Amino acid sequence: MTDDAPELRASDADRERVAEVLRDALAEGRLDMEEFEERLDATYRARTYGELAPITRDLPVGEVAVPKVDMVKNAGGAETSWAERIVGGEGSSTWGVAVLSGFQRKGRWTVPKRFNCFSFWGGGEIDLREANFADREIQINCVAIMGGMQVIVPPGVEVVVRGIGIMGGFDHREEGVPGDPGAPRVIVTGFAFWGGVGVERKLTRTQRQELREERRREKLERRAAARELRETIRDDVREAHRRMIEGHHDLMGEMRGRRERRRERDED
Repeated sequence: MTDDAPELRASDADRERVAEVLRDALAEGRLDMEEFEERLDATYRARTYGELAPITRDLPVGEVAVPKVDMVKNAGGAETSWAERIVGGEGSSTWGVAVLSGFQRKGRWTVPKRFNCFSFWGGGEIDLREANFADREIQINCVAIMGGMQVIVPPGVEVVVRGIGIMGGFDHREEGVPGDPGAPRVIVTGFAFWGGVGVERKLTRTQRQELREERRREKLERRAAARELRETIRDDVREAHRRMIEGHHDLMGEMRGRRERRRERDED
């Protein structure tokens, strides 16, 4: 596991997954309390996957999975600001054509002030989620003849649709959503005849990873809360049982005392 990326920094969720394995091992009797406390302390002090891996190596499901990290595009997973993504210039691609075929513009590319695309019995995809922008306002001009185009924008970008459709249409669902401060404005124009131009807002890869991580943290928190509730209920049941036994012992003692006092009176 750690031969691939032992020095990658571990997250709080990674440490909590290891702690969960340790708690299960303690409950199953695989670890005694002293071993559990030592390993739990090492877990919360760990900073890398290489430090986490040995802690659970001798336990069931003891391997901590290392996430696949794209070392070229975004090893840290951090999002750049809108100001950094509006870079000026002419754009790395200014047009796309699909005739009985298809084209894509996606990944790291620079969108020009005006991008022209044409499809005839074909389709095209213009994905702006990881793109840079030549200007604060860009125009994507789509001509779709018996074909289709799909424009994908990230959250925070304002979208305006001004295309005309004849026996076809332009997707207006993403209009009216306010943009983030400093974010670019995307204007989709053009003409669709027996075709269509769709506009869709999707999360970036980093945002999807963050959302999955947040859901994982929430799941771990729910598990911890449920475990704490079960332990509280178990402690309450044990305490009630102890009090019941003590009450029974007190009652038996009182009954014995009464019998002894009655016997003493009878003897007198």
